[in-house]
Amino acid sequence: MSSLRRLTILIVCLWVGSAAVCLVSAWADTQVIPVPSVSTTRNDGNDLGLIMPILITDPDGELKYLMAPMVIRNSIVGTRGAFNFFQYEPGGRQIQFIGSFTEKIERKLVFSYVDPAFSNGRYFLQFGGSFFKNATSRFFGPGQDSLEGNETNYTAREIRANWRFGVYMNEVTQIALAQRVRDVQLQRGATNLPFTAERFGTVDGVRGQSIIVGHRASFYYDTRNNLVTPTDGMAVTAYAELNQNVRNGEHPVYSRYELDVKKLFPSESKRAILVVRANLQATIGTQVPFFEQSSLGGQNNLRGFGVDRFIDKHLISVSIEERIHIARTRLAGVMADFELAPFLDTGQVFGNFKDVSAKDYRMTPGLGIRGIVRPNVVGRLDYGFSREGGAIFAGLDFPY
Repeated sequence: MSSLRRLTILIVCLWVGSAAVCLVSAWADTQVIPVPSVSTTRNDGNDLGLIMPILITDPDGELKYLMAPMVIRNSIVGTRGAFNFFQYEPGGRQIQFIGSFTEKIERKLVFSYVDPAFSNGRYFLQFGGSFFKNATSRFFGPGQDSLEGNETNYTAREIRANWRFGVYMNEVTQIALAQRVRDVQLQRGATNLPFTAERFGTVDGVRGQSIIVGHRASFYYDTRNNLVTPTDGMAVTAYAELNQNVRNGEHPVYSRYELDVKKLFPSESKRAILVVRANLQATIGTQVPFFEQSSLGGQNNLRGFGVDRFIDKHLISVSIEERIHIARTRLAGVMADFELAPFLDTGQVFGNFKDVSAKDYRMTPGLGIRGIVRPNVVGRLDYGFSREGGAIFAGLDFPY
């Protein structure tokens, strides 16, 4: 039965990819770039497979569609078939769809629509939704001092929906309102580790179902020259969010706050870009589900640790990355840039601001490799080193 499932996943992915190419090849220039997929992380295990990015350009040579069917063998959940679809329109408008089916437990459906220049550039509009099961999620217990030996595993079964509407005050400043719904239930995971509910049954959010309804007000200041592949500028994001867990009857209301600052410093030759990011998060309330609190570890901060390695109510993190241009070449009909990116991530989580201590900061140095097709496409592979063995992360965007 297992072999039949793998064969079915392979056939479906190949059929979807070939059908997509046939559908658009009549009117657009199509390029196919086979790319091996290799990654290893503490949480997700080892991946080995093949990605088939399909780049479709319009008659003017601008990237119109990016499709990526893939088949990957994972050491924990088995064979995974996935299909990624991106549509790019003038003004930065983008449609994204991701679907995947894995031999063991995991499923994913994601849809997202973003229009940063809605109604002739006066407004920002975004909405989306997703359903997924992540069978390799980890929880070590709350706090900066959580022990590696207390590692547990669970499947995060989640349904999410969100929208955001922003008004531009000027060319670089936006004020936005947003809402989200997050439905979460913990189920038994795919590894041999203890089930989280058996070891941390008293931690908020571990048992039962949580349905979170959030209302957010945000401020954005962004002078970057591109939202996806910037080379210069600064971005500041701040938000305040009021949440209610409608399945928690005693203390259902809590609030979350975040300040995120990113600054790019290009060299005079433009062949190197120093990127600095600082992030501050705070959560106020009691009985806040652990998965709604701040976390360190993963592909966007403290990259030497697995996803959500450290969790608590508040967070401080700083990252520094030098993006060094090493080559430019024409690849399958489009110009691609390649970069090396040494980085250093540091940060800590804590339950009270009076507990912040210089000795509690975790540090993870590392190195990234980036492939960029401007203005819309980034592929990356980052390795971060830590005392717990390090991690490799692959992604289709910059970490920040």
